[in-house]
Amino acid sequence: MSARKQGDGQPEDGGATAGKRLKIAKFSEDPEKKGLSRRLKDAEISLPIVYGTIAFYLGRKASESQSHKWTVYVRGATNEDLSAVIKRVVFQLHPSFNNPTRVMEAPPFELSECGWGEFEIAISLFFHPDVCDKQLDLYHHLKLYPEDESGPQSTKKPVVVESYDEIVFPDPSEAFYARVQNNPAVIVPRMPAGFNISAPVAPENTSERERGDTKDHPLSQWFMNFSEADELLKLAAARQQVQAHIVKLRRQLSVMDGMPQLSKPAPAYE
Repeated sequence: MSARKQGDGQPEDGGATAGKRLKIAKFSEDPEKKGLSRRLKDAEISLPIVYGTIAFYLGRKASESQSHKWTVYVRGATNEDLSAVIKRVVFQLHPSFNNPTRVMEAPPFELSECGWGEFEIAISLFFHPDVCDKQLDLYHHLKLYPEDESGPQSTKKPVVVESYDEIVFPDPSEAFYARVQNNPAVIVPRMPAGFNISAPVAPENTSERERGDTKDHPLSQWFMNFSEADELLKLAAARQQVQAHIVKLRRQLSVMDGMPQLSKPAPAYE
């Protein structure tokens, strides 16, 4: 584990990584269970997630081997509870840590540690049986030190690095669709008029479960905004900049078109 191994291509003081759609392979039907849960053909359910780390410098008084406190996590893109889809998350830390394989069976899916070095964390997502029978493996580079090292590192402003992805489940089961059709963390397809699947009866102890959303998380002030509304605002601002640039170029062209053309000098003959 290197003490100051910098991640490639990271923005200053961490930053956000552009999202991508991670399509999970179609559910491999067990012949003995086939027919127990019908599937919605040519439909997709997607789950936007954010995974990353937040690292705080503990100051000069901290020991050399415990210079930073950091948290790695998987959260909803708008801080919603992911437990309707994700059953557990496994974080694989550097072998130098005690018990480097950490299993989180309930939300919030996160863990906190102290250390001095940067390394790659493997994050494995496991889903409920009616969602998918395959795990999804993600990788995140823990970043402790800001890119700008001209001055002393701040103990108040953390280094934040987050990635946004959408997990896509093709041909979802009707049971999965019924459970999440009204879940704010999940994007469900529009079904034909008259199509209706009643949601399963919730267990009696559901109200006793702790909320798994991260809206009131103590680190939420440092979370980045990946909401659709925020992205639309960014697109609108970019479109306005492009339109203003086009208007400016047209004005420059019209001025150039209105300038008198210089006549070519007559050829000189000796």
